Amino acid sequence: MIDELLQKIDSVGNPSVIGLDPTYEMIPRKIAEEKIKIHGKTLKAVSEMFFEFNKNIIDYVLDIVPAVKPQIAMYEKYGLEGLEAYLKTIDYAKGKGLIVIGDIKRGDIASTAEAYAAHIGGVDIEGQKLDPWKEDWITVNPYFGLDGISPFIKACIESNKGIFVLVKTSNPTSCQLQDLISGGETIYEKVAALVSEWGLSAPGSKGYSKIGAVVGATHREQGEKLRRLMPGTFFLVPGYGAQGATGEDLRGFFDKDGRGCIINSSRGITAAYKNDPKYGEHNYGEAAREAALKMRKDLGA
Repeated sequence: MIDELLQKIDSVGNPSVIGLDPTYEMIPRKIAEEKIKIHGKTLKAVSEMFFEFNKNIIDYVLDIVPAVKPQIAMYEKYGLEGLEAYLKTIDYAKGKGLIVIGDIKRGDIASTAEAYAAHIGGVDIEGQKLDPWKEDWITVNPYFGLDGISPFIKACIESNKGIFVLVKTSNPTSCQLQDLISGGETIYEKVAALVSEWGLSAPGSKGYSKIGAVVGATHREQGEKLRRLMPGTFFLVPGYGAQGATGEDLRGFFDKDGRGCIINSSRGITAAYKNDPKYGEHNYGEAAREAALKMRKDLGA
């Protein structure tokens, strides 16, 4: 799947991914009122709001971005109905030819890790292999070490899918743990070394592994250091836009050929209509497309 991701980025000329992280407050009132009129003030109404919103965003950006990244927590908040919107969003995005990164940040050990790994590895029912989630990539937490990562690596190899392992996250207080010094190195550097090692077992054919890393755009110096330390690791980079990072901040995250990472923007794209008075609620798709085009230009694509 890393080869497919690289090819898709090249085909649209844009190393960015749109985070589909809807909130109730983000949904245009017309859509919300229509769904409540049909379904009442119910979880089903919210599920339908989220899916319609996501579907229209996808339609407006599908020719200029290679991938979307739904954050599962925004859907889980609304229970099974919310998860239905998550799954329908994934189906719709893949039907439009987009790569899907499921932002699930799972991690555990033994049989629990194996169960989580079904997000990319699928399930077997008496010899029938099924893929209930249909994500191409997922994010995972490395806190359990190799015990917690092995099932995901196995799924990457067997299903030709990928994982992005949390290495240096974009949130301000990540330094409380990730920047601690142990044996002369920061914790995030130690995790980076492990991710590089794990990646050797799941290589692609274009110089990057199916085992990627999450590296926050808000930490420019650390991102540049990690690119030097992890030449064969592809980065998923959150923190652009609404969290403050710019295209200039990210120059050192890419390799010498201008490849090696995909940059995420969520509400900076999907909620763009709220930040520009020239757009009304009915133009939220157009606002998202313009924001995505500006992002592509800012990244130098």
